[in-house]
Amino acid sequence: MPRLLVYFLYNLLLPVVLVLGMPLYLIKGIRRGGLALNFRQRLGFFSPSVRATLQGKKPIWIHAVSVGEVFLALKVIDAIRQADPAQFIVLSTTTTTGYRVAIQKESDTLTVIHNPIDLPFINARVIQLIAPVKMVLIEAEVWPNLVYQLSHRQIPVLLINARLSPRSERRYLRVRSLIAPIFSLLQGVTVPFEIDRERWSRLGIAPGKIMVTGSVKFDSAGHSLLAGNLRDELSAWLASTGFPPSSRILLAGSTHDGEEKLIATIADELRKEVPGLALVIVPRHAERGNDIALQLRAMDFDPVLRIEPNRVASSTQESLLPIDRRIWIANTTGELRSWFQLAEVVVIGKSFRSEGGQNPVEPILSGKPVVVGPHMENFSDVVGELIGVNGICQVSDDDGLAAALRDLFHHPERGKEMADRGALAMARHEGSAARSASFILTSS
Repeated sequence: MPRLLVYFLYNLLLPVVLVLGMPLYLIKGIRRGGLALNFRQRLGFFSPSVRATLQGKKPIWIHAVSVGEVFLALKVIDAIRQADPAQFIVLSTTTTTGYRVAIQKESDTLTVIHNPIDLPFINARVIQLIAPVKMVLIEAEVWPNLVYQLSHRQIPVLLINARLSPRSERRYLRVRSLIAPIFSLLQGVTVPFEIDRERWSRLGIAPGKIMVTGSVKFDSAGHSLLAGNLRDELSAWLASTGFPPSSRILLAGSTHDGEEKLIATIADELRKEVPGLALVIVPRHAERGNDIALQLRAMDFDPVLRIEPNRVASSTQESLLPIDRRIWIANTTGELRSWFQLAEVVVIGKSFRSEGGQNPVEPILSGKPVVVGPHMENFSDVVGELIGVNGICQVSDDDGLAAALRDLFHHPERGKEMADRGALAMARHEGSAARSASFILTSS
């Protein structure tokens, strides 16, 4: 399909989608907080101080969607700084949670903003203000109007750590005539695996523009440092809420609705065999924390929230339940990798009661054995690689999860060996942040 026709249709439908999606956007914004924070930036309006900061800088503009992509972007930014300390960077992010993580890293050479809505007149205003020398998109966030306007101004647009699951590829191929004219505007793409080169080339990107660098997400560069900064704080919070010092932590990370009750039930049974077992839940969406606490309290557990808007169970109030009924809920953003360091065994969410799965590699890089459910479609390549070396445990159902956790807690040496094998398999991704940084700096 001709590119101009694609953009005509996109800009015809986008305002309708924005209007229809506004109620859901407002509801999510209210639940997650920070909706009004810098909202004008999304419309292309910036404060005098931000405009003054950007004046004449000619930065690299990097865009990341939410928390996971922000962490990935920060790894690449650190690598860029090592190669060129003076390079100024603008980091934009779509979500308020991503913004809260990114703003902590703001410095003399890094300015953080909210990503503008993908309307032509808004993009034009923001591009003129930032005046980037190049644009870097993280993973798969390709905004058509933004890409077109940058390309029209001969500003290179790069896609870094481009991730495409088999399911996403199938969806994209159905509308290839619509997306190929957009993807073909990208000047360069880096991908984690060789198979990704084939997938992206089928979507309209010339193979010569695609470089296999390994996954930045699986590069341990800066991993321990970033995680260690919060570890002591989390340990102190646990201690202040009655956490027994000899406890062995089962961590349920990035959980979705229904998985908390499942893992809490299994952990409760397992406590009969594993003295000192303690469950910490880190939900994928922090705003669900209070709902999770209500669900667990209805099951006669004693939930403790890290951030409690309305206290459901409190370590500062006398609880009528014994300590072994307590479950800790980390309803926070940006702390998950630090929790991995404190865990003995990790269960990855969105793989039992939902589909797609979440990133299983970060806890492996922390040296922890990982158990995932049957639904890891979004990470099928890496899970397949890890299963091939017995570096991860994938179970097919709830009973399999209970059996796997029982085995890992009864035989911790097996878990250690599994994590070591997984980390060794991921070693080929080491240095991918530096390779991506070099790709960015040398692309023109």
